[in-house]
Amino acid sequence: MKTKIALLLFTICSVFSCATGDEVIENTNHDDTSIYFPANASNTWETISISDIGWNENKLQPLLDFLEEKNTKGFIMLYNGRIVVENYMDDHSSTSSWYWASAGKTLTATLTGIAQDEGLLHINDKVSDYLGTGWTSASLDKEHLITCKHLLSMNSGLDDTLGDTVSPENLQYVADAGQRWAYHNVYVKLQDVVAQASNQTWSSYFNVKLKDKIGMSGAWISLNDLSVYWSTTRSMARFGLLISANGKWENTQIVSPDYLSQATNTSQSINQSYGYLWWLNGKPSYHLPATQAVFFGSLIPNAPNDMYAALGKNDQKIYVVPSKKLVVIRMGEAAEDSNFALSTFDNDLWEKISAFTN
Repeated sequence: MKTKIALLLFTICSVFSCATGDEVIENTNHDDTSIYFPANASNTWETISISDIGWNENKLQPLLDFLEEKNTKGFIMLYNGRIVVENYMDDHSSTSSWYWASAGKTLTATLTGIAQDEGLLHINDKVSDYLGTGWTSASLDKEHLITCKHLLSMNSGLDDTLGDTVSPENLQYVADAGQRWAYHNVYVKLQDVVAQASNQTWSSYFNVKLKDKIGMSGAWISLNDLSVYWSTTRSMARFGLLISANGKWENTQIVSPDYLSQATNTSQSINQSYGYLWWLNGKPSYHLPATQAVFFGSLIPNAPNDMYAALGKNDQKIYVVPSKKLVVIRMGEAAEDSNFALSTFDNDLWEKISAFTN
């Protein structure tokens, strides 16, 4: 994994204009009640001081020390859109790019919502309405049960044990759609659905409808036979800010608040802690990747109950906390052991964040 990442870095840096520095400006009017959006055509991002929002400044350094100890590369905390903390480690910088891994699932969920808002598709439609029949190895009657919403909710009923490739021979029937929750790469078929429905390539539709509208950098890069999004930490923060603002960027509604409300609430009855490719905190129980076990209690006990999160392999994180007007971004290597999404790092990190923000 590290070798492949290293080989891609030069090319990726050229794509993302890595020579251009980012700037911050201090918020001088101290109006932290209105949400702030950084300009799309500028590298400047407004900040707000820790003292202005009443956080515990003495707890910042322990948080940063912990992040560095746990292989972090980029870390940002936004309060109402303004940067409170921005820190880079391990030779990373504000212009360096890194992979989102499965945190990028939420990009797919958002584009699906945009396509539905535009009337190009409906998530209750059968996947085969867009991809034709035979996109799985299931019998036709079972394949027809699978809707776009099942892919968003991870309850397609397809076998999750046959590897990452989503060719038809790897998409085999285990249970009727809606009857079994399993963390599975089959969600990427939504990218094909959006491309077919919009009559554009996935990346073209993504760039026009989301990336360019909120001033993100980045690109979809093929890695281990999957298309993975790479960007700067600030671009990940822009996306987190869009979602925290109910899908609105300044005066433009990018994705409807109704769709985002569905996406960030329980999407099915099996895994209460899962929306449309978003993980949800504060629910009575949860499921994890690669197991059918039920775990009781909140997903991340040290985090606020209203938090929802994009969680990617090896601890790529977007945390959104509406009650605290907070967006937190973490990029880097695995904090400890390699993981699919959730790890013990989430709860340990939120112990430090909670001490800092309370």
